[in-house]
Amino acid sequence: MSIRNFFSSYYGLPRSVFILFIARVIHSIGSFVYPFLTMLLTIKLGYREEIAGYYVTGVVIAGSVGLIAGGKLADRFGRKKIFLILSFISATIFVICAFVKDPKIIPWLLIFSNLFLGGVLPAINAMLTDLTSADRRKAAFSLIYLGTNIGVAVGPLIAGFLFNEYTKLLFLIDAATTYISLLLVIFLVKETIPSTDIINEVSNSDNKFEKPEQGNIFIILLKRPIFLIFAFISLIYTFVYSQNYFSVPIYLNEIFSETGPKVYGTLMSVNAIVVILLTIFLINLMKNTKPIINIAFAGVLYAIGLGIFFLVSNRFFLIGLTIIWTLGEIVQTINTNVYVAENSPITHRARFSSVVSFITELGFIISPIMMGYFIKHFGINNIWLLIIAISISAALLMYILYLAESNRNNIDRKRNNI
Repeated sequence: MSIRNFFSSYYGLPRSVFILFIARVIHSIGSFVYPFLTMLLTIKLGYREEIAGYYVTGVVIAGSVGLIAGGKLADRFGRKKIFLILSFISATIFVICAFVKDPKIIPWLLIFSNLFLGGVLPAINAMLTDLTSADRRKAAFSLIYLGTNIGVAVGPLIAGFLFNEYTKLLFLIDAATTYISLLLVIFLVKETIPSTDIINEVSNSDNKFEKPEQGNIFIILLKRPIFLIFAFISLIYTFVYSQNYFSVPIYLNEIFSETGPKVYGTLMSVNAIVVILLTIFLINLMKNTKPIINIAFAGVLYAIGLGIFFLVSNRFFLIGLTIIWTLGEIVQTINTNVYVAENSPITHRARFSSVVSFITELGFIISPIMMGYFIKHFGINNIWLLIIAISISAALLMYILYLAESNRNNIDRKRNNI
């Protein structure tokens, strides 16, 4: 395959999508604070692990609340406007953190900052949906996902060198890169919220799932049971994926003792490298397959990549398993965004994105609690068979949902032909 053909999925995307990609890379390179949040709270601010855990949970919950609020605001006032305002406030709070003397105030500022930061995601997703047609959305969402991971592959490495001696710079550089990324959006990206003419055009099209709706989002969601079921199955996927942040490091510490953190760091680096190198390849591979089928396959990749950890204690085999579950991460993340975009009313795009993100975020919240209880009573080695069962079940549920969706579409086509 030639280089031109390899990158062909991205040809023809609107310029604004590439600007958002560059902005995402810059912002993610400077994402220093939240990846180091636990160490910041315990090492630098001196909180006990238990108290730090409460604050971390508070940060996650605040971000989840921000998701819902941000979706509502972006649909009502405009994607670009809300993206800029919420990002600016979040970054400015980081600047304040750099100069605060009382360590008791900083955790609350971080919770407050993530409340605003959480509202940025639905605005970005809605912008990408507004900017692209249905056949280009996989490429657009994959490009932004790639930009995030390029930044993440570099940012924590820089932050690691700054952490001990230059903690204040973590906040200032994080804020500065956010401000720079915002300048790109201010001057080079136009507001994307659909005009009345575009809404009317979609209203008269054959695409019934993106037709405009009126009323409360929860009432609209209840009229779309398949979409709602999809969101809760996605929660199971997130529950499984979150093991790489909880069960995997515990297992590696059990197996490798004092070298466990180094092995875990290696696996996380492999994760980032795989995302950067293989995202484009996967986009080309799955561009003609329905998103929901791709997501079902991601469940199988999770079952293999995370589920058979208990059989492996060799570092190189663990790297191989990490590559497999990372492929599942890429497939699930991109196709979930595409599925949500294709099934969101044009009037509620940001809100639909925020609700799905909020539901799936619950997987990150409940996973440490449930798996911590399981590990305490049954041991870390027994967790992986459970992960296999959950992953395969989620994949089967997603495939059954695909069959139900296909059957519904066939019925609709027959009705339209009568």
